[in-house]
Formats: sequence, structure tokens, C-alpha cells
Amino acid sequence: MGKIRDWKNELAEHKYMLLLSVMFLVIALILDYYSGTYVTKIPAVPVPDLILDHLPTVDLDFIFVYGFISIIAILLFYPLFFRVKELHKVIGQFSLLIAVRSFFICLTHIGVPYQALTFDIPHIISYITFKNDLFFSGHVATAFLGFLLFKDKKIKYFFLIASIIMAAVVLLMHVHYSIDVLSAFFITFGTFKIGEWLFKKINHY
Repeated sequence: MGKIRDWKNELAEHKYMLLLSVMFLVIALILDYYSGTYVTKIPAVPVPDLILDHLPTVDLDFIFVYGFISIIAILLFYPLFFRVKELHKVIGQFSLLIAVRSFFICLTHIGVPYQALTFDIPHIISYITFKNDLFFSGHVATAFLGFLLFKDKKIKYFFLIASIIMAAVVLLMHVHYSIDVLSAFFITFGTFKIGEWLFKKINHY
């Protein structure tokens, strides 16, 4: 009972920051929807890729879809149950990553790579799944963000391994270009550092 009471107290202590981070998440998802809709409507053609051109096409549909859903679930539920005081930061950083990616995918109009495999997604998330939203890979970026967020916890190794697995999956399925995957690590690190700076400013005031 004591642990549950402490959990509730920590949740109440950060309720305003949680509300702010959830509002930011809603805004980020709206941006993602409109940017995804925009790039889907824009005509685009595939381009050659030095790495993809030498990789076989492998159907990893289950990992691509449900592995990614699991990564997002663990990213959000782990702090909810075990690190409540960090939950607002996790949601905020995740929201910032979505917002930045929404901007990036609108900049360059390139079609899905040659030989890209199709994948079946649950109907409930079909409304936020788009074509041509390639740069940068959200699958890789989300997993790597977990590694950066929980850098002093053992779970960071799960997210690091997950980011490498997701990089391999999206490349083998030919649903992302190699630049989408490689840049995801660097851009995620950059957005994470920006997020840290913003949270320090907010906490200061």
C-alpha cells in the first residue's frame, strides 16, 4: 500500500507537467497527421540506394508492426509504473521527436524504395500510417530515444538492441532508405539534447 501511495503522490506532484506534456503530444500527433497526409498526396518516385540495392528483401511484417507498437508501449508504460517523476519528460521528448519528424518528412519528396514490402497494420492505427513519410525512420528513432532517456537504467540496453533490430528490419523490408535509418540516430540525439535544454528552462522558471 505504501508503494501505491508513493506512486499516487508522485503522479499528483507532477500533474501539471504531465498535462502540459500530454497537450504537446496531442499537438505533435496532429502535426504528424497533416504532414503524413501531405507527403502521401505528393507524387514521388523511388531512387537508388547503395545499401538497399545489395540487400535481399525479407518479410518481417510482424516485427515491423508489433515490435514497434511494443517499443512505444514500453517507452510510455515503464516510466508510468516505475519512474513516475520522469513520465512527463518521456512524453515531452517523445512528442518533440514526433514534431521534428513531421517537419523533416515534408522537406524531401522521395517515393518508397524499390521492392518495398507491404505490411498489415491494425485498423485502429491505420489512420496515422502514411506513404512517403520516410526521412527519418520513426521505428529506429523511437527505440533509440528510449536508450537516451533511460541511460542510467538497465532497460536502456533493451532500447539500444531494439533500435538496431528495427534498423535491420526496415532495411530488409526495403521500407526505408539507408539514410533514413542512419540519420535517425543523429537526429534523435539532437532532439533529445534540445528537449533536455527546454526542460531545464521550464523547471528553472
